[in-house]
Amino acid sequence: MRSSSVLYDAPGPRARRQNVLLTVLFLVALAAVVWWVVQSLADKNQLEWVKWRPFFTDSRAWSTFLLPGLKNTLIAASLAMVIALPLGALFGIARLSDHWWVRGAAGTVVEFFRAIPVLILMLFANEAYAKYTSVSSDSRPLYAVVTGLVLYNGSVLAEIVRAGILSLPQGQSDAAKAIGMRKNQVMRYVLLPQSVTAMMPAIVSQLVVIVKDTALGGALLGFSELLASVRPMSANYGANTIASFAIVAAVYVVLNLTLTSFASWLEVRLRRGKKSTGAVVTAGAVEDLATPGEHVGRDDLGGASGTAGT
Repeated sequence: MRSSSVLYDAPGPRARRQNVLLTVLFLVALAAVVWWVVQSLADKNQLEWVKWRPFFTDSRAWSTFLLPGLKNTLIAASLAMVIALPLGALFGIARLSDHWWVRGAAGTVVEFFRAIPVLILMLFANEAYAKYTSVSSDSRPLYAVVTGLVLYNGSVLAEIVRAGILSLPQGQSDAAKAIGMRKNQVMRYVLLPQSVTAMMPAIVSQLVVIVKDTALGGALLGFSELLASVRPMSANYGANTIASFAIVAAVYVVLNLTLTSFASWLEVRLRRGKKSTGAVVTAGAVEDLATPGEHVGRDDLGGASGTAGT
C-alpha cells in the first residue's frame, strides 16, 4: 500500500528504480568532474605543499592580509545589515499603508533602487561622497560600499517584509480589530511578530548576499575587503594565486554558514516561543491596547459575554 503526500503521490517501484539510477549517474558524473579538476591542478603543480604552506605555517599571510580584509568585510556587512533591516521594514510597512501617497512614495523608492545594480549604486555613492562631502579618500570606499548595499538590499528587504505580512490570513487582522486594536497596534503586536518566522529564510538569504557583495567594492573602488587581499598577497608576499582564492572562498563559506546557522537557531527559538498559531497578544495586553472608552474583559476572550464601558 502506497503512502500519499499533500504535494505529490509516493513513487512506485519503477519510479524508485529510476530515481536510484539517476542518483548513481549524477554521483558518477560529479566524481568525474572532481577528478578532472584535481588532475588538472596536479598536472600544473598547483597542489604542491609549497604553494599552500604559507597559509598553514606562516602567520603573516593571515595577520597582514587575510584578517584585515576579513575585518573590513565584516564592518561593511554589519553596517549595511544594521541600516538595511529597519529601513526595509519601514518601507515594507509603508507600502501597505491606507494612504495612497504613502504607498506611492514608498513603492517608487523601492522599485527604483531595486532595479539598479548594486555596483552602479556604489559607484554613484563614491562620486557623490567625493564631490559633495568632506569624507576622506581613505574612508570613502567604505562609505560608498555601505551606501550601495543599504539602498539595494533595503529595497529588497522591503519587498520581503511586505510579502511576509501579506502571507498571513486576513482573519488575523480582523480578529485584532474586533477586540479594539488600532491598525498600528495590529501591525506591531499581531502581524509583524507572526510574519518574522515566515520571512526569516528570505531575510537570511539576503544577508548572505550582503556579505558577498562587499567584494564588489574591492573590485572597482579599492575597498580593502577579504577578496581584495588576494592581489597584494600574491604580489608582495609571493602566495600562490589559486591557493589564495581557495582559502578566501573557504573563509566565505565558513562566514556564511555561521550566519545561516545562527539564523536557523533564532528561527527555531522564535517558533518554540509561540504558544499557538493565533495572535501573540495576551489577554492582559488586550486590556491595555483597547481604545479609550472601551473595556475588553478577560471573559470576552474566553467566549463569555463581554462588558462595555461607558
